[in-house]
Amino acid sequence: MSAEQDLIKLYSDRILALAADIPCTTRLEAPDATVKKRSPLCGSTVTVDLNVADGRVTAYGQDVKACALGQAAASVVGGAIVGCDADQITAARDALKAMLKDGGPAPDAPFDGLEVLRPAAAYKNRHASIMLALDAAAEAMEIVRARETA
Repeated sequence: MSAEQDLIKLYSDRILALAADIPCTTRLEAPDATVKKRSPLCGSTVTVDLNVADGRVTAYGQDVKACALGQAAASVVGGAIVGCDADQITAARDALKAMLKDGGPAPDAPFDGLEVLRPAAAYKNRHASIMLALDAAAEAMEIVRARETA
């Protein structure tokens, strides 16, 4: 199969459907933390706002300006993150990175929908865009945690 055919296959109907229907695209008015992440290779950006109570995400907003793969990842994250704690978000981020780089398993529920991005493992130049939403969310949770322990 040619590289072009591989790339077309990568953008499956499921990935395109996720990219077209990203949840939580309204930014929060008074977030507990906001983090913007940018992929230097492609210029994709994701800005994440979250509110936290009792260590769990209670509200989430995001502004996604990314390729279809980054959008699909943000879609899964936006649909799964409310109710999660910092450990779940960090574990999902680490699992997604391992899935892309090392062929590891997909993240556990509720982030298991990220499995759809497994074919992108062969495209290292797309990994940073795919990681943006979880990288930003994990950093935002660290900000909240640091503020609460200060």
